[in-house]
Amino acid sequence: MITSTQNAEHYIWGKECDGWHLLNADSLSVIQERMPPGTGEQLHYHERAQQVFYILSGMATFEVDGELKTVSPGESIHINPSTRHRIFNNGDEDLHFLVISEPKAHGDRVNCPL
Repeated sequence: MITSTQNAEHYIWGKECDGWHLLNADSLSVIQERMPPGTGEQLHYHERAQQVFYILSGMATFEVDGELKTVSPGESIHINPSTRHRIFNNGDEDLHFLVISEPKAHGDRVNCPL
């Protein structure tokens, strides 16, 4: 099956961020996401899932265990299970990226206190 943002299951997270399930299986999840400028997510971790974030366009800022990292288009970052992390779009253009989770991260997320 050929999947794209045109035919994949879509959802909105945060106030204005988009996600498309390109693959939604229990053992593996591939999601394409879009974050407008000035958006970010809450610090969290996953108990079982490891994740790879691959940046398609825009500049991503990650907080990983208290350290800030910038990830450019064509680069990826791997997040191990139980690692506190979050992503921000501090740029002036939309951020587009893939999130690959093994196993799927939905239902495995623990938000950290604000």
